Amino acid sequence: MNEIVVENLTRDYGGGKGIFDLSFQVGAGEVFGFLGPNGAGKTTTIRHLMGFIRPKAGKCTIRGLDCWAQSSQIQKNLGYIPGELGFFEDMTGTEFLDFTVKYRGLTEENRRKELLDRFELNPKGKIKKMSKGMKQKLGIVAAFLHDPEILVLDEPTSGLDPLMQSRFVQLLGEEKSRGKTILLSSHIFEEVERTCTRIGIIRQGRLAAVDSVEALRERHLRTYQVTLPTEESARAFARDFGGSCQGRQVTVSARQSLEDIFMHYYGGEENG
Repeated sequence: MNEIVVENLTRDYGGGKGIFDLSFQVGAGEVFGFLGPNGAGKTTTIRHLMGFIRPKAGKCTIRGLDCWAQSSQIQKNLGYIPGELGFFEDMTGTEFLDFTVKYRGLTEENRRKELLDRFELNPKGKIKKMSKGMKQKLGIVAAFLHDPEILVLDEPTSGLDPLMQSRFVQLLGEEKSRGKTILLSSHIFEEVERTCTRIGIIRQGRLAAVDSVEALRERHLRTYQVTLPTEESARAFARDFGGSCQGRQVTVSARQSLEDIFMHYYGGEENG
């Protein structure tokens, strides 16, 4: 069953900007990575999913509900981290979390202390005096506070140090094991490789590829041929590097990293 469905979604801002005939699905319990550089259309797509923008053509649904017409119903069970966090700056972090609890009508807050401890966040100070990293942590806590079944995350570790990024990846792994459905937009390839079942690569508002990380790696294998001085050294080389040997010539295939694959779609033919 697909929890998130994007069908022929189009929003043309002119000058080649926007998203065009975009279609993909995110299955129940799946972590879907959404990759692309700034301006490719990731955030525009996410804003449609959140019901902030009305589609010009096509549609998107979450759990069968229309993202524009039924956004308030969808958001009851959805966690969201925007690419640009916006807070009531004069509040303290504690006041903001209290506000979030009341806004969502929560009677229990079993996750607040767990999340604050995990990300080593003391929320008592004024938000306007917090660093970017602290604000990012506050956004993460607010998004996960109500234990949502679906999460839409736009660059969720922006501003976090490597230790906190690692803790966030661990959190995503735990949520995945609990069957949560997650759309993750990120520039951090390691983060995507460690958490995502499938990825979609968006280029100039159109999907360039959608597949599992493994399938993309298989599709973009690099093959090398090496000629060694003797047949004996060729056989030894083939054995050490998992290649095939014919006489003094060895053929070796190497899988590319996700970053290499991504650069193929963005550097590829145009940039050589």
